This record gives sequence, structure tokens and C-alpha cells, in this order.
Amino acid sequence: MSSSPTRPANAPSVVLVGVDFNTPHFDSGLVELGLLAQTAGYTVADRITCKRRAPDPALFVGSGKADEIAMVAQSTGAAEVLFDQALSPAQQRNLERHLGRPVNDRTLLILEIFAQRARSHEGKLQVELARLQYLSTRLVRRWSHLERQSGGIGMRGGPGETQIELDRRMIGEAIKRTRDRLDKVKKQRATQRRQRERRDAFNISLVGYTNAGKSSLFNALVKARSYAADQLFATLDTTTRQLYLGDAGRSVSLSDTVGFIRDLPHGLVDAFAATLKEAVDADLLLHVVDASNPDHPEQIASVQSVLHDIGADQVPQVLVFNKVDALSPERRSLQVVDTTEVDGQIVPRVHLSAHSGEGLPALRALLAERAVQMLGAHDPTTSHAMPDSGNLSG
Repeated sequence: MSSSPTRPANAPSVVLVGVDFNTPHFDSGLVELGLLAQTAGYTVADRITCKRRAPDPALFVGSGKADEIAMVAQSTGAAEVLFDQALSPAQQRNLERHLGRPVNDRTLLILEIFAQRARSHEGKLQVELARLQYLSTRLVRRWSHLERQSGGIGMRGGPGETQIELDRRMIGEAIKRTRDRLDKVKKQRATQRRQRERRDAFNISLVGYTNAGKSSLFNALVKARSYAADQLFATLDTTTRQLYLGDAGRSVSLSDTVGFIRDLPHGLVDAFAATLKEAVDADLLLHVVDASNPDHPEQIASVQSVLHDIGADQVPQVLVFNKVDALSPERRSLQVVDTTEVDGQIVPRVHLSAHSGEGLPALRALLAERAVQMLGAHDPTTSHAMPDSGNLSG
């Protein structure tokens, strides 16, 4: 995983909690949750794990473990407790009362990071929709004052309408407005896609687990200046550039999409449908994998799961094993290009380093081969002007 980013000395501290329900690949060290917390601006005070057959309906972890968490939070001075799994509104409310401090889960943490990182108008709308959807299920736990009646002279709402009913209705209206605005963005994107299709374009989308190096590979291929950092969710907004492939004698469209993550909240999958549509509509997916991460098989499975959810699992793929420069000699492949199996399908695999440039020529050659197979070689006598010098030739 990535190194921890530097955090300000006054960053709020949190206790991390993970519960093993005998699920595959349980993160016993809470490494990823810790990275998510640090990305959101927290410092990690302590980590607590336990095993259970099933979640406790009231406290998720049971009263004994909740008492232990309370003592650890008290002794470390932690301002908040973060759970690696999703909590129900009732469990969240009960835990906050038991622990005497705010309690949040992985879902809200990811939402918070997305809210911090979204830059484009579309990205901000998508995050707002996901946040509103999450908030609509949490009204009953957060604000006890909402239980007061708000009917009467000069008050909004009908007689006897509770404040929580009023707030829920207002959030419902906000969700509808945000969805309407996103629908307009989706229509604009659809128009842009149709224009690309009319130009006989070949569309490639970069997908992969967060921090696999997608943006670094994107920058290396097209000499763009997209933000890339060794942290989770460094970029959220889709960026598209033209990539000239000399072996094919033509340009292709290359898009960098948001990184995926284990247990990505379904609300975010729905809210980011417009952005992830780039992957659905692609002619080819470059599935970027951090080859230096020992958990990369599980990360590949997580990405495949999200691709299935958004309907992109049937799009042809090339697996890109990135960061090979970080591998020891005995772990490195003897071939730059080989094949591997993903979800029962044999797919090409390229071993490269976006940082050092090793293996990039082989990837460009493979992309040119795929473009020619679909579109045919470009006739140089009718060739359009070369892309600007900011793009690399194959």
C-alpha cells in the first residue's frame, strides 16, 4: 500500500474498528481503513479487531467489545470511532450513546474523501447525490431535536408534522433536484460520445483499484498533467485525452476514471454512474493493477465486481501490471507481454512501470494492434493533423 501522507499536528484522532465475520480476505491490520482515514485528514490513535459469527443487532460488536472500544477511545483521547464495515442507523446511534463520541463507518468515510476531492461540476453533483442518499437514512440517529413537533402558526409543514418528517421531505426534494441536474450532465456526455463515434473513434478507459497508478500511466501515455499522488482517490473526475499510436497511424481516445475500492458503497456506484459510463461505453479497458501489492488478486476481484455492477464486465480488457520496478527480481515476469485469466476469460497482460517507462512501448504496440483490428489502419494520404506535441507517439 501507499506510504502515509503527512497530516497536520492538529488532525483529529480516531480509533479504527474491524470485525471478522469469517469473510475472505479480512484486513486484520485495518491497513486500507487507516489509509482512508489519513486521506480524509485523520490520525490513527489505535486499531481494534475482533471475530463474530454475525453482527450484534444493537451494537454491531456486542456490549463487551463496545466497552473495550470505549476504554481505548478514552485512554487515547480519540475524537471519533471508525468502523470498517457499514453500520445500520440504529447501530450507529446506539454505539454513539455507548461510546460517548461520534461513530462513523467506511461508507461515510469514503463519501467524505470524495467530497474533498471532487473538482468538476459533475463530480460535485455526484458526491452531493450520494451524500444526500446516505443522509436520508441517518436522520433518525443524528439529531434528537428533530423529534420535536414543528406544526403551528408560522411554521413550515402541516399541523403536527414532525421536524424529522419535514427534513426528510426536504432531503427528498434535494435528491430529486440533484438527480435532474445529473441527468442533464449525462445527456451532455451522451452527445459527446455520439460525436466521438461519428469520428470513427476508438475509446479506451483506464480502470483499476485506487492507488494502482492509473493517473500516472495516463500521464505517461499522453504527457498530460493530471493530478497523481501516492494516496487513495487522488483523482475523482474523468479526464479524456487523445493518444496518437504510430503503429496504427491514428489517434485513440484515452479516459482516466475514478479508482475502485473494496466494498464501494452502492450509493456511490449509482451516483457515479455518469462518470463510470466512460468504462461501459469503452471499446477497450486497461485494467491497471499494482503488481507490488500482495493483495492485488483481491483488488482485481473487487474491480471486476464493480465492472459487473455497472454493466462493463463484457468490455474487452488488457490487464496492466504496473509498478514492476518495485518488485524484487524473483517476483518479476520473464516476459513483458503474456496472458492471464480473469473471470474465466484469457486476457492479455502487460508488465510495465508508468514511473520508469519500462514496458510502455509494448503497451502502445498492443493498443495499436487492437485499434487496427477494430478500425483498420489509417490512410496516411487522408491523415488529419497530428495531435498536439503534448501527446506521445507509439
